[in-house]
Amino acid sequence: MASFDIIFAGGTVVNQDGAGVRDLGVRDGRVAEIGDLARSAAGERVDCRGLHILPGVIDSQVHFREPGLEHKEDLATGARAAVMGGVTAVFEMPNTNPQTTNASALEDKIARATGRMACDFAFWVGGTHDNVGEIAELERLPGAAGIKVFMGSSTGSLLVADDAGVLEILKRTRRRAAFHSED
Repeated sequence: MASFDIIFAGGTVVNQDGAGVRDLGVRDGRVAEIGDLARSAAGERVDCRGLHILPGVIDSQVHFREPGLEHKEDLATGARAAVMGGVTAVFEMPNTNPQTTNASALEDKIARATGRMACDFAFWVGGTHDNVGEIAELERLPGAAGIKVFMGSSTGSLLVADDAGVLEILKRTRRRAAFHSED
């Protein structure tokens, strides 16, 4: 008989195989089993009948404005707000001051976030005309969500509005890219 720290019993669990009334067993802070856990032991059992149990959400576009514009929001307050809404991981944008377009700016953001953010995090690195030759290395750095390309309006050197510039960035991107392109 399995033993859990806590069992969330009888909730409607929504995951990759649909929605259904199930129990969810947690051990050491992680989901260990989903199913009928009525016969399993637990330190605590929470009745979740009538409630939905959803996986955490990943928000792939947040603007926490640190560094440079902390009066609007910072990494810590933005992460707390995200967690309160069910978000467990965020990918933060590169249009800060300074912009996140090189390894040292990414390292700075990671250092600022470590120990302060209440959720998992990664940071988009802005793809620009100036750093196109470094894209392959930048997208693979620890903490990089991928390359963010601003094809529409943006700030500083982040705007890459010409097809040739976008093509050069795409030729070097191997992992993940996101595009801001409302124009």
